[in-house]
Amino acid sequence: MPSRELQSLRLEVERLRQRNALLEAELTDRTRQDPDLFRFLFDTMDEGFCVIEFFDGPHGPLSDYLHILANAAYARHAGIPNVVGQKLREMVPDEADDWIARYGQVLRTGEPLQFEQELVATGRVLSVTTFRIEPAEKNQVAVLFKDVTERRRAENALQELNDHLEQRVAAALAERSLLAELVENSVARVQVVDTSLRFLAVNARAVKDFEYLFGRKIKAGDNLHECLDGFPEERERSVAYWRRALSGESYTEVIEYGRGSDKRHFELRFTPLRDSAGGIVGAYLFVYDITRQVGEQKRLLETEEALRQIQKMEAVGQLTGGIAHDFNNLLGGILGAQELIRQRLQKARYADVPPLLNSACESAHRAATLVQRLLAFSRRQTLLPQATRLSTLVQGMEDLISRSVGPAIEVNSHFELETGTVFIDPPQLESALLNLCINARDAMPAGGRIDLHCVALEVMQDTAQSLDLPPGPYLRLSVSDTGRGMPAEVLDRAVEPFFTTKPMGQSTGLGLSMVYGFVRQSGGQLQICSLPGEGTCIHLYLPRHDAAPLPAPAKGMSLQAAHGPGKRVLLVEDQAALRLVIAEVLEELGHQVDGYATGPAALEADLEFDLLITDIGLPGGMNGRQVAQAMRGRLPSIPVLFITGYDANAVLEDGPLPQGMRVLTKPFDLEKLVDQVDLLLRD
Repeated sequence: MPSRELQSLRLEVERLRQRNALLEAELTDRTRQDPDLFRFLFDTMDEGFCVIEFFDGPHGPLSDYLHILANAAYARHAGIPNVVGQKLREMVPDEADDWIARYGQVLRTGEPLQFEQELVATGRVLSVTTFRIEPAEKNQVAVLFKDVTERRRAENALQELNDHLEQRVAAALAERSLLAELVENSVARVQVVDTSLRFLAVNARAVKDFEYLFGRKIKAGDNLHECLDGFPEERERSVAYWRRALSGESYTEVIEYGRGSDKRHFELRFTPLRDSAGGIVGAYLFVYDITRQVGEQKRLLETEEALRQIQKMEAVGQLTGGIAHDFNNLLGGILGAQELIRQRLQKARYADVPPLLNSACESAHRAATLVQRLLAFSRRQTLLPQATRLSTLVQGMEDLISRSVGPAIEVNSHFELETGTVFIDPPQLESALLNLCINARDAMPAGGRIDLHCVALEVMQDTAQSLDLPPGPYLRLSVSDTGRGMPAEVLDRAVEPFFTTKPMGQSTGLGLSMVYGFVRQSGGQLQICSLPGEGTCIHLYLPRHDAAPLPAPAKGMSLQAAHGPGKRVLLVEDQAALRLVIAEVLEELGHQVDGYATGPAALEADLEFDLLITDIGLPGGMNGRQVAQAMRGRLPSIPVLFITGYDANAVLEDGPLPQGMRVLTKPFDLEKLVDQVDLLLRD
């Protein structure tokens, strides 16, 4: 051993000897009057006792302590003999920090402390009382303790026994027919009836609830039919519940009870009551208030729905660059065509105008279609399924998919063998297809190829069993990529909700699970084929139908003249250009149009109107619905046409529109405007 370390060790030993000498001197002085009595009490006391002294160690100031005094009971309670002179971190190094923290607090504050803690090294649970020995500069703490391991075990056993209380109660009731005291003191609402539906027992909670709901106090001996007299619907339901239990069925029902806004949910557990021979002599009911659990479940469902919406918006975020590029191209075509029209009109070259107008209109329609697809993709509402031809749907998305996955990935589609249609929600299938393509893109960071392929096939009995599908005709839409593929452990969990291999914050883990849920709800199946290094192919099996797809809306209809005499129309639209166009169209049909940019300005017109057309989002402190409400306060039967740049379902968030109101989404064809006006004026 180096001389420096040896010298340090000698100094520490000498310091301990000096401290022990001082301690012995103090003890001698304190017990000088009756030393034998003090020593006898110290050695024979039942509790363990020791004095510890803190010192600076390798772990920092006052980071260890030395046992400088201990009685004989120390080893009996703690299970560690001969502790005097031992350092804590040498005795129990793995749990030293916990004991240092406990006694260090007493040393620092001077406040006594009582606590229970397990000495892991010996498996003993100790009940400890500890206080600082003054003066504080001594760095000494006195510890008085005893072994309470058996008591703790007894408490644990009692807790375990309490956890099985309900099972024991049910068994006791079945064996002895009735334990009235236990029923009365139960935390649940308890009712017991005989085979004639006469109450054998009810506890206080059940009596209180019954009085609150039905205004009557019930007691043993009352008949259920009579107690519910005046409540025929509740009597019929309750009797049906009890009859099931009296027939030998044990079951659970969840119901909602309460008056007005004070609605609460309860779990009803019905069980037949049997005698010692097993015959049914009645039935009993335990009722538990589960309002909080139902609320938590509702919040969980809302959270899951919010996460699904996040997944949709995450996919929309992936499209932002491509959409901006697409809109710039579309707007460039519209603005360029309009500028050329202006120049041709100035030069009287009228023959060139129609093609330019057609080009501008086509670009505008493409922009409107793109917006509607995004609105349908991101909205929360459940869409209605309809007969859909897959080739038409996919071809309509090819530009969107190509821009989403980027120029480094080639996208091909094949529909040579497609026959028939599928009955699905088109926007949901578009969302699913876009999710699959974005996942494929992420699996090919260096670029690659995505193939979209659809075939009609017949799923036979053996294949149907493996796919968990009924046999029959299907269309299989496949999305394959040349990416890195999935290992077996990832493939097994691919459709689990919230499972993702992407870094935190880059995915919710809901993409494939949402696709799987949509396909299953549509009566189909999702199948994943993938090997590491060989890419991935995802098959969507959808039941084939013979129904024809819905026809596309007709184009190029000419504006028809108004039916009957012209009407007076109040138009509220803050966009001057659109206000001008709507007014021009309606005036050409013979109507008189008064146009305003804000709701307050329109309401100042003290005139009789036959129709109100208003935008939903308006400046000036009033929205379109408020304007309509104010106008109907003045003219209760006035029809209303709402126009909005948002999805039409957003207007319906507060419930269905009243009679005589319709919605038209921007941008709209003039023919649609005329049709809606005509329908409202006819009603």
